[in-house]
Amino acid sequence: MRVRPGAVLPVVAVGAAAVLGLWWSGTPRVAGLGEWLTGAGRITGLLAAYGMTVLLALMARIPALERGVGSDRLARWHAMGGRYVVGLSVTHTLLIIWGYAVTEGTDVASETVTLNLSYPDVLAATVAVLLLVGVGIVSARAIRLRLRYETWFHLHFYTYLAVWLAFGHQLSTGNEFADSPVARAAWYALYLGVAAVLSWYRFLTPIRQALRHRLRVDRVEVEAPGVVSVHLSGRRLDRLKAEPGQFFRWRFLTRDLWWSANPYSLSAAPRPGELRITVKDLGDQSGRLARLRPGTRVVAEGPSGAFTPGRPRRGRKVLLVAGGVGITPLRALFETIPAAPGDLTLLYRARSEEDLVFRTELEEIARRREAALHYCVGPRDQVGDPFAPEVLAGLVPELARHEVYVCGPAGMTGAATSALRAAGIPNRRIHYESFEF
Repeated sequence: MRVRPGAVLPVVAVGAAAVLGLWWSGTPRVAGLGEWLTGAGRITGLLAAYGMTVLLALMARIPALERGVGSDRLARWHAMGGRYVVGLSVTHTLLIIWGYAVTEGTDVASETVTLNLSYPDVLAATVAVLLLVGVGIVSARAIRLRLRYETWFHLHFYTYLAVWLAFGHQLSTGNEFADSPVARAAWYALYLGVAAVLSWYRFLTPIRQALRHRLRVDRVEVEAPGVVSVHLSGRRLDRLKAEPGQFFRWRFLTRDLWWSANPYSLSAAPRPGELRITVKDLGDQSGRLARLRPGTRVVAEGPSGAFTPGRPRRGRKVLLVAGGVGITPLRALFETIPAAPGDLTLLYRARSEEDLVFRTELEEIARRREAALHYCVGPRDQVGDPFAPEVLAGLVPELARHEVYVCGPAGMTGAATSALRAAGIPNRRIHYESFEF
């Protein structure tokens, strides 16, 4: 089952409208500046609380969303929504304090102390807002790029603590729930439902899969300088229903790797009893994978991603554009994506001949499938712009009729997609997946 992207946002919007209706039904009248400020504070608080459940659901690894919408798009929605939730939470806090201060005729500082020390669960909610602001700060691009993936990932677990701290405050001080058992029951159902989905897909399912499939490292092979392939063996791997182009979040159970799960794509079509990933040493956990020993146990969470041969297509011709280690999922697609002889092309950009990964395999696939394979190797000041529209049009006949899959570093992906649009390919025919955190 796949949920199409266009079906998700309307559902979220309907939920937000229901939350506004909850406030409307619980507010018979609004009079005076204090009540207007307090009412605005309650609206922003309800929307922030609802938004937190949406953010958690987007990142719950629900297979229908992962396969239909795509993990990278879900992550972008999560990041955008996170900024709104943090903003709404801060706005809610300031408006409530201001509104209560105006109503009671006190100053803002005194009212802040009174609210936190006299009202039930407000102090816990204040801590929750501070935690959300902290997570928002470390998620800002300027700071995020300076953090290791593992550090950034684990800091996000404070979001769960923030949600838990804020929940009691919503029910104990929210007028919308005080006199409405139906509203309280609905709010409990919303939060418990999201908690159940999170527990199942993010925590229990990986454990269940680990016990069922018994994944272990079979061997590690060097593909290029700083690039290794990890071959994994296990039982009944066909039941994972993994598709070429998808990825798992891998946790290798060694002393220095067990605590972190990192996303790596399948670099070959799944085979009976075997999966393969290919990883470039980027100086973090990835650099340690070259030292994995055969027999190391592995926990895999997934499969995830909509970057697959089964993705709906509008044309029979296919163009794959890879940059650097972005060849990993595209090598699997090059092997498996449906295309007639002469209708499949792979463009592979690398900085040097030594950086070309899977060269022998790619050339064998191209020969067997009668596909076109083009390399662009060398510094940009020597090779020029490999993604200029005229260059692409010269390499790929009937370029505008192709369905295109792009994978590589963010800068390369942006340049390639811009050039493809300039060459006349509509957005709906350009597919890309980003693994940047």
